[in-house]
Amino acid sequence: MLSRHLTDRLNQQRLKDRWRQEITIDSPQGIEVSRLGRSLVNFSSNDYLSLANDPLMIKAMHQAIDKYGCGSGASHLISGHLASHQALEETLVDWLQCEAITLFSSGYQANLAVLTTLVGKGDLIVQDKLNHASLIDAGLMSQAANKRYRHCDYQSLLQQLKGDFNSKMIVSDGVFSMDGDAVNLTELMSIASEEKASVYIDDAHGIGVLGHEGSGTLAHYNVKPVDNVIMMGTMGKALGVAGAFVASSQLVADALKQFARPYIYTTAMPPANAQVANEAVNIIRKTPERTEKLRHNIVQFKQLALHYNIQLMPSDTAIQPVLVGTERKCLSVAKELELQGFLVGAIRPPTVPENTCRLRITLSSHHSVTMIQNLVSSLSEILDKHDEKDNKVMNK
Repeated sequence: MLSRHLTDRLNQQRLKDRWRQEITIDSPQGIEVSRLGRSLVNFSSNDYLSLANDPLMIKAMHQAIDKYGCGSGASHLISGHLASHQALEETLVDWLQCEAITLFSSGYQANLAVLTTLVGKGDLIVQDKLNHASLIDAGLMSQAANKRYRHCDYQSLLQQLKGDFNSKMIVSDGVFSMDGDAVNLTELMSIASEEKASVYIDDAHGIGVLGHEGSGTLAHYNVKPVDNVIMMGTMGKALGVAGAFVASSQLVADALKQFARPYIYTTAMPPANAQVANEAVNIIRKTPERTEKLRHNIVQFKQLALHYNIQLMPSDTAIQPVLVGTERKCLSVAKELELQGFLVGAIRPPTVPENTCRLRITLSSHHSVTMIQNLVSSLSEILDKHDEKDNKVMNK
């Protein structure tokens, strides 16, 4: 019976300390949030440039709702493509130096659209082992042959590309969401050229943060979206709103609009969302000091972690994971940090591999020096306490 099967699965989640649940925030998103009546410094959000609650963004949202109302009312291809959607596409084309933009309501939806439309039976998809779950799901749904290469190991990638296929596509995160490291696009593009493979980069965590004017990982490597290079970016992280887009050649955009089921058979994102995303891009381009401050905060955090002997993973981005080990220990450390006034994500399997549970610390341009210092100091104290406890258990 379904109920028995689900009950057994859910019980296993609890037994393994992998039970997931919402953490309800009582305030707007920001570097300081309210939870259960307490103020917490937020180091768990993907709002890297603190735009989600920026006054200019709020003003743009009010104006957009007054002008366009709440919903789009239809799919893009019926009557749901409003002037704000068109304006956002034009802004993104200019910012990203591509031929065309296709809008989606989420990055998950965009990834499904690209991989199920552009590749299929007789084709090959080769993905980084640590790609986002949506890319793995999309690859499996595409009906193409699917292979995975060792994380950022480009010799492994080259080996997996061997074989006779109609077409080949290399798929990678730009910035890896749970490790914080980034793709080496120079090496990847060289292999793609050698193997005559197309490239698809999910830049959810790179857009707004890396590259000229925050235009992402491709720009960081001086690569532009063309027929054989496609980029997906989200608007719910550094851009502070919601939704996603695919930057590509006009040929690829035409194919998505004609054949992509996740684009054709869904309601367009609210028009106000599109207008506020447009405002976010304008803010990012006009205020480069935001990205500079974020980069400064990343450097400061890493220096402090080194000073306190906190082992970090090799990341130079806003995502700074701290490996903890077991599920129970990870949850305990996160809970103790919350009691000391910090909100930090505790990441457990299946999001990350067994025995690599981690605190996923994310930095924002608006975190102050004091906030970062206090977090690292508290984290060091808590980790030292747990290490002492672990050593006592081992020595018994």
